[in-house]
Amino acid sequence: MSGKKGKVVKTEVYVYKIHFLTPESGSGFYGSGNYVKSKEVFHDRDLFLEDYKEMNRSFKIYCYPHKRDDPFANALLPVDFEPGGNYASESYFKKVLMKSHFITKDPSKADLFFLPFSIARLRHDTRVGVGGIQDFIRDYIFNISQNYPYWNRTGGADHFYVACHSIGRSAMEKAEEAKLNVIQVVCSSSYFLSGYIAHKDASLPQIWPREGDPPDLASSKRQKLAFFAGSINSPVRERLLEAWRNDSEISVHYGRLTTPYANELLGSKFCLHVKGFEVNTARIADSLYYGCVPVIIANHYDLPFADILNWKSFSIVIATLDIPLLKQVLKGISLDEYLMLQTNILKVRKHFQWHVSPVDYDAFYMVMYELWLRRTSVRVPLSTSMDLIH
Repeated sequence: MSGKKGKVVKTEVYVYKIHFLTPESGSGFYGSGNYVKSKEVFHDRDLFLEDYKEMNRSFKIYCYPHKRDDPFANALLPVDFEPGGNYASESYFKKVLMKSHFITKDPSKADLFFLPFSIARLRHDTRVGVGGIQDFIRDYIFNISQNYPYWNRTGGADHFYVACHSIGRSAMEKAEEAKLNVIQVVCSSSYFLSGYIAHKDASLPQIWPREGDPPDLASSKRQKLAFFAGSINSPVRERLLEAWRNDSEISVHYGRLTTPYANELLGSKFCLHVKGFEVNTARIADSLYYGCVPVIIANHYDLPFADILNWKSFSIVIATLDIPLLKQVLKGISLDEYLMLQTNILKVRKHFQWHVSPVDYDAFYMVMYELWLRRTSVRVPLSTSMDLIH
């Protein structure tokens, strides 16, 4: 491929693996009864460490610039406070990225281009609101395609956005080219839905920030077999409640807890992550923080970092149809297998923590690695793309 002046377009091909955890795969992970199969927390630790070093050295991102006096600066610039709450991951990522060495002001050096709008902030902006987000995104992409050359050369395939609220997954509905091409980094990462493509898009871990270091697992006495608390807002949760609401070993709560949430997590061997409105909640990160082995009951969930981490080594994934077998599965896990799962939680939970000043291998760096894996396979020099435009 060449431009009008005969310039050669540089092509770089990257190969990586996407690992799926599905009840349909027939792997035995869901249905054979052999739920604890592997001790290694990485699919390929040596490859990850080698690639991570290269990512840290060379990966560059260009962010579309906006000024403080922009009418939508509240949604386009990083927040000026430490993020908190259920959707904090979205704000943490942008806040940390914009101060990081990954940012370049030279677009010719960029591997990817960041669309910095915040779905969470737009959702609460009275000028936009839930109903206006798709129009806002359509207009935003039109404006950058008219004012910058970067979008048009790839149709947005080397662009990405980050969103933790489920509304973010449908944000591109009125921007057809963006919907097909842009890399979504979203918490609501269900490959059952047509808008999410696992080899193109990436799962953002939903993490409710906790203060201080994680508790010492050795000091925790876990008397309860399993614990869940949450709204009964889906057929899956209704099925869980129907099967286990009166059980003495599996504690299923709905409504307000009468005991501290942290105490329940610390006192349970297994903590249940059960699909609600969406496949994602902050319960997996909560479980890991408090050293409780997560049990994931959410079919079609493209789990965070699943192409890096071996979830079989530190969690249990159960198909929703197997909810009546839950106690049988959990009691079938031997003490040695349980201790292995808990030991591996100690190894992986640093990957599910945010820091305002990022720490190697924390959630920020892991998301950056996911993006690095998804950087475009064709690098089009800006000079060539400008030649093609004129």
